[in-house]
Amino acid sequence: MKRIDELKAAVAVIILNEKNEVLLQKRADVGLWGIPSGHIELGETVSQAAIREVKEETNVDIRIRKLIGVYSEPSSQVFAYPNGKVVHFITTCFLADITGGELRCNSDESLEIKFFGAENLPQALIKMHPRWLKDALADIDLAYIR
Repeated sequence: MKRIDELKAAVAVIILNEKNEVLLQKRADVGLWGIPSGHIELGETVSQAAIREVKEETNVDIRIRKLIGVYSEPSSQVFAYPNGKVVHFITTCFLADITGGELRCNSDESLEIKFFGAENLPQALIKMHPRWLKDALADIDLAYIR
C-alpha cells in the first residue's frame, strides 16, 4: 500500500433533479468535478455535516432522503492531492432533495456547479465518485458498505 498521511471522516451528497441528472461541483482544490462532499467537523453528526457542506458549496438547502452507503475501501478511498498529501477517506454518502436556496457557487471551494446526466458525466471526475453515483442510481432500499 502506498503512503497514507491521514485518515478523515467525510460525507458526500448526491442530489438528482427532476430529469434524474446529478449535481456536480468543479472543485477549486483539485480542479476536478465531483459530488458535493467534505469533512465532518468535530462535534458534528454525519447528517449535519452533509447539510452544511451542501449549503457551503452550492447555496441550496437539502433534506436527506436516504443513506446510499459507507465507503472505506483503500483501493477507491485513498486520494492524493496535488500538494502530495495522501488521505484515506471514510465517506458516508447520502441521497438528498433540494428544499430551498438558489443554486450557485457559494464559496471559494467551487469553481462551477452544474447538473449532468449519468451518461454525460465530465471526464475530469474524482475517481471514487462514479461508484457512489452508480450505487445511488441502483435504487435499492439497502445501503452499500464498500
